Amino acid sequence: MAEAAEDRMGEDKTLLLVDDDEPFVKRLARAMEKRGFEVETAETVAEGRNMAKARPPAYAVVDLRLGDGNGLDVVEAIREKREDSRIVVLTGYGAIATAVAAVKIGATDYLSKPADANQITAALLSDGEDLPPPPENPMSADRVRWEHIQRIYEQCDRNVSETARRLNMHRRTLQRILAKRSPR
Repeated sequence: MAEAAEDRMGEDKTLLLVDDDEPFVKRLARAMEKRGFEVETAETVAEGRNMAKARPPAYAVVDLRLGDGNGLDVVEAIREKREDSRIVVLTGYGAIATAVAAVKIGATDYLSKPADANQITAALLSDGEDLPPPPENPMSADRVRWEHIQRIYEQCDRNVSETARRLNMHRRTLQRILAKRSPR
């Protein structure tokens, strides 16, 4: 498989990773370097746009929601400079509307977090005619729901009432969910 990936990568192996989750982006950068990519990282929309304009990459992995804005701005900046770039948009919010918006802007593929390096590599290097294989051990629906609730809870500064309001959920129901252990 590594040889097939090398054949599809061609000469230009530049990869731009844009994500505000520092530990994630560092792990992903190391994993992608092992797969033959020349990796650059950015943690903000501004950094990503500047790197895209200065050195448009052949490949990019961009988080949809960044601390200073929307990752789709970085996708647009890459597309302005390099139309043949293969771009994967990552997000913790797997909604159809955002997937459609990402593809319309110019993303090659769209993956929900948590995505591992194998899934990202498959998406970057796929020729678009066939879907990448399904993950070997996908998260259960209960786990995806739990992760989404936890993320919103953290973004609301662990305020149960505000989280419940944003999730259109009764506060007591949310409290019971938060009191339980995470599903596997």
